[in-house]
Amino acid sequence: MEVGIFTELSFIILIAIVIISICRLLRQPLIIGYIITGIVASPAALNLIKSSELIAIFSEIGVALLLFLVGISLNPRVIKEVGKVSLITGIGQVLFTFIIGYAIGRLLGFTSITAIYIAIAIAFSSTIIIMKLLSDKQATDKLYGRISIGFLLVQDIIAIIILMIISSLSNGNNITSFAVTTFTSGAILLLGLFIFGYFALPRILKPVAKSQEFLLLFSLGWCFAIATLFNIFNFSIEIGALLAGITLSLSPYRFEISSKLKPIRDFFIFIFFIWLGSQMTFGSISQYTIAIVVFSMLILIGNPLIVMTLMGILGYKKQTSFLAGLTVAQISEFSLILIALGVKVGHISQDILSVITVIGIITIAGSTYFIMYSNKFYPYLSPYLSIFERKNLKREDHITKSKKYDVILFGANRTGYDILEAFKGKKQSLLIVDHNPETIEKIQRERFNFIYGDISDIDLLDEINLCDAKMLISTVPDLEANLLFMKRVKLCNSNATILVVSTNLEDA
Repeated sequence: MEVGIFTELSFIILIAIVIISICRLLRQPLIIGYIITGIVASPAALNLIKSSELIAIFSEIGVALLLFLVGISLNPRVIKEVGKVSLITGIGQVLFTFIIGYAIGRLLGFTSITAIYIAIAIAFSSTIIIMKLLSDKQATDKLYGRISIGFLLVQDIIAIIILMIISSLSNGNNITSFAVTTFTSGAILLLGLFIFGYFALPRILKPVAKSQEFLLLFSLGWCFAIATLFNIFNFSIEIGALLAGITLSLSPYRFEISSKLKPIRDFFIFIFFIWLGSQMTFGSISQYTIAIVVFSMLILIGNPLIVMTLMGILGYKKQTSFLAGLTVAQISEFSLILIALGVKVGHISQDILSVITVIGIITIAGSTYFIMYSNKFYPYLSPYLSIFERKNLKREDHITKSKKYDVILFGANRTGYDILEAFKGKKQSLLIVDHNPETIEKIQRERFNFIYGDISDIDLLDEINLCDAKMLISTVPDLEANLLFMKRVKLCNSNATILVVSTNLEDA
């Protein structure tokens, strides 16, 4: 068995290297390469994956580790901050997409039960894919990234409840007894977990953290133990792993844990996308071509418009709404699981699974490009997005009105905060621009001039008085954002000193 799985992984990784090299040459997102590798290795092509159960387990570990690290980065104060918009947007998008999807399904001639399944499947977006893309863009701590993570988790909870209901009903259980049992056990588990996490876990971590290896092992054990506990009580492993991470989010050791687990997570997430690609099955779907195109357009265009509308109503800026909206332009892994379950219990035909699979490929590929290149799309679309923005914006808008400053600093966390030490005696000549609410609160306490915003926001750059600044500093390691920023400065202030940072030599 060991030789078998080792050989399989060796061939799969070699194929992945070739495909991903082509993707990099063509400047395409790596996720597409991972999925294509899975399709190439699938039974429909080279049929390299024999140990499918083991590959599925590896992919499940990857999902658990990804959500565990998401949980670690989700400080409860941040959840409170974006909780309202996440709840309203998450539920609202699912509800509106379901209603529109069901209506389209009926118009296209599907039966009521089939239209319901399709409408539910297209209503949910993939937390795993979006988290990977947001992590690659270093956008998980930006406002739109936090809101996106929030409403995607709301969607995941809804999706898990639906999956549990269908599973329960297919086993002949009564829905009332199911609801009472599930919510009671869930409440007890949550209460117990957070009591233990608040009172006991910090005392346990203190001696554990003296050894970096022991801290890594303990973190993995904590993640798997809580995920398994939730699984025993008929909840998903994903939810358990996420909550395990949240309990560590206030720990002073969270950065060490994240840095050590990321390489392990990346390997298992690679396996997850390979597995996802290998599950793509193509039946006789030519008769469903129109349905595939219509539903794909609803997901790629309709879902972002719904999110942008809801966030606009809640008072967010058009750029934040636009960037968050693009994150929902694909279907979720839960969608494929849901349809497979519907086929298993006899509610829908196998053809519908093939239809949703093709929609999944189209929307996952399309949304990947949307998210990766959203900052390039936005300047061209910005003039047409004003209809999604209210005149009276939330605190997300500028807190301090711009005037003339000698120095403008973009990004005041870590590197930027060290730079602030040199300006302690000259606060009036310095303006700070940052998108992190926690950093803004810290700067506000120290009485620096500041604006709440993002360096990639062209509307913000046009509003700030860049022309009179003598020095402009960006500690944001985003190549596209820095190029845009420098271009704006040079238009009116060619004599200014510009300092930017980069995370790699090629970008520098």
